[in-house]
Amino acid sequence: MDTFREQWFRNIRADILAGLVVALALIPEAIAFSILAGVDPMVGLYASFVIAVTVSFVGGRPAMISAATGAMAIVIVTLVKDYGLHYLLAATILTGIIQIIFGMLKIARLMKFIPNAVMIGFVNSLAILVFIAQMPHFIGGDLYTWVFLLTTIALIYGIPYLIKGIPAPLIAVVILSVVAFYSGVTLNTVGDMGSISQSLPSFFVPNIPFTFDTLMIILPYSLALAIVGLVESLLTAAILDDMTSSESDKNKEARGQGIANVINGFFGGMAGCAMIGQSIINVKSGARGRLSTFVAGAFLMFLILVLGDYVVQIPMPVLAGVMVVVCITQFDWQSFKYAVTAPKKDVFVMLLTIAVVLYTHNLALGVVAGIIVSALFFVNEISRVNISHNGSIYYVSGQLFFASTESFINYFKTQMITDSHIMIDFTNCKVWDDSAIGALMKVKEQLKEKGITINYQKIDETGKQLVKKLTGTTLFD
Repeated sequence: MDTFREQWFRNIRADILAGLVVALALIPEAIAFSILAGVDPMVGLYASFVIAVTVSFVGGRPAMISAATGAMAIVIVTLVKDYGLHYLLAATILTGIIQIIFGMLKIARLMKFIPNAVMIGFVNSLAILVFIAQMPHFIGGDLYTWVFLLTTIALIYGIPYLIKGIPAPLIAVVILSVVAFYSGVTLNTVGDMGSISQSLPSFFVPNIPFTFDTLMIILPYSLALAIVGLVESLLTAAILDDMTSSESDKNKEARGQGIANVINGFFGGMAGCAMIGQSIINVKSGARGRLSTFVAGAFLMFLILVLGDYVVQIPMPVLAGVMVVVCITQFDWQSFKYAVTAPKKDVFVMLLTIAVVLYTHNLALGVVAGIIVSALFFVNEISRVNISHNGSIYYVSGQLFFASTESFINYFKTQMITDSHIMIDFTNCKVWDDSAIGALMKVKEQLKEKGITINYQKIDETGKQLVKKLTGTTLFD
């Protein structure tokens, strides 16, 4: 009960005000993400409402904002285009189930295996993909399209110098929508992309065939959505932990994101996850508790019910301008300096992650590719064993495991040894796996055929136990 009061009612005024600010900022982004995914604006708005309200209760990080995001929208573009909305909703539900399973399996501990280079590549490739997705809304457009686009960007950067309390994107959208309406300028609007329903979401089951073939269609998308969503959510949670000098339950957050997506799919929303930018805005606005997340979702829905007729009149070049600023903000501009100062292998991993994402339009594949290549670089780095000798004593240093056994075996295979008995010292070498044990036995047999006996010395206790377990002997007699 004390924890409940602490997370919900310790910071009521600041949480409510911060939640209101975030809700205002969510409207243009939720609509833009819907259009990016190729669905009606209400799909993103419903998702943002349902996910934010649900996560406020079941998430692991208080004050974190979860809703429809660009990262998830990018993943589902092809699914929506090829199969339609109901397959997207089914994929959203399956995404949630996978995330719940990941949370139960303590997936958060695997975050430590994602290198910084992969994280940078993930963030940058997301920003690039979202920017590319905005280009059809202004490339080839007339003069007015470009004027409204560039004016939106200028206002978003300039307004904060004059007005602090209201999100700049919201002010820009309102001002330019009014200008477009009263000037009579012909521009594509949100209404041209889809309708806005001034009603609460309703429960329904996606209208799809419940067959194995359907599962095979949505599973790859759901798996990608689950991974992308958890990477962004857990990364955001870690950022907020640092900002607030507090700790959060990352595995609970993974389960919470899953529960939110399951519920969301049954209420007509697209898959979502934590929003890095909006979460930072929330915390910087003074939020510390779950109430802020709840208020953000609830007030967003209230605004849609009241202002839906006006939302459809928002010009698309204005929303594109909002998203361009999101891309600029999201992109890690320090990565250019990183590319110059970081080790070449880390720079390669970052660029590979970006390249895979841009080629496949799949953020999950980029992350997986980056992790695999980074792991291969690491294995190559530690797979070197150094061997020196002083008389009949040979000193091994490094890590002896499957990737380094060949060099260990070849050394003693090619070394001209004149002593009839040698000692191999493992004081500075760790014996890791069955391949290492196999290498020890093979070297012993090779030298025995040459009339040379070996005494392995100072192998660590774990290595000795592994030898005994695998061979039934000690190798050290």
